[in-house]
Amino acid sequence: MAKFTPPLSLLIVDDHFVFRAGIKAVLSLRRDFQVVAEADDAATALSEFRSHEPGMTLMDLRLPDDTGIEALRRIRQEFPAARVLMLTTFDGDEDIHRALEAGACGYLLKSVPGPELLQAIEAAALGKRYIPPEVQRRLEERATFGELTDREREVLPFVVKGLTNKDIANILKFTEFTAKAHVRSLLAKLGAADRTELVTIAVQRGLVHLE
Repeated sequence: MAKFTPPLSLLIVDDHFVFRAGIKAVLSLRRDFQVVAEADDAATALSEFRSHEPGMTLMDLRLPDDTGIEALRRIRQEFPAARVLMLTTFDGDEDIHRALEAGACGYLLKSVPGPELLQAIEAAALGKRYIPPEVQRRLEERATFGELTDREREVLPFVVKGLTNKDIANILKFTEFTAKAHVRSLLAKLGAADRTELVTIAVQRGLVHLE
């Protein structure tokens, strides 16, 4: 089996100081892991990555200035070999899909037990993709839904905000008939009976995030 060269340097990206401190405490259980930097937003994450080029980055999905997925994309655009493990509370299948599509080497929920977190980091450092069973199940559920078009993805947040078809049409500069058609398509693809259920499904799947 391949081995990484210890110590494995790590960057922790999360906007909660207490959570970062907890993760550092868990990581300290491994003498071959070393936290070299921390960041509480996407811009700092990229800056710290440039400075330290860590062997592994633990990245939250939601950051104050951008998403963790966008931070992941920016890092991998400059450093294609960067290994980033998502560590978040968001378990929506769309969040998971987008993170892996952007190049994440794994996706973990913050409820993960400490030993499993250490196992996941080691597996990712050895070049493996770490997907826990519960995360894999969410990915498989995604296949049961229809793929949204770019326009439908543009319309959906306005539906979630409670805007009418007329309001959506005015904002996006098309007819009310077109807005109605997009909403009808969204209902069908997400298997929702009405707008209320559509909002619930969209939030649960990570298609939109409530502020």
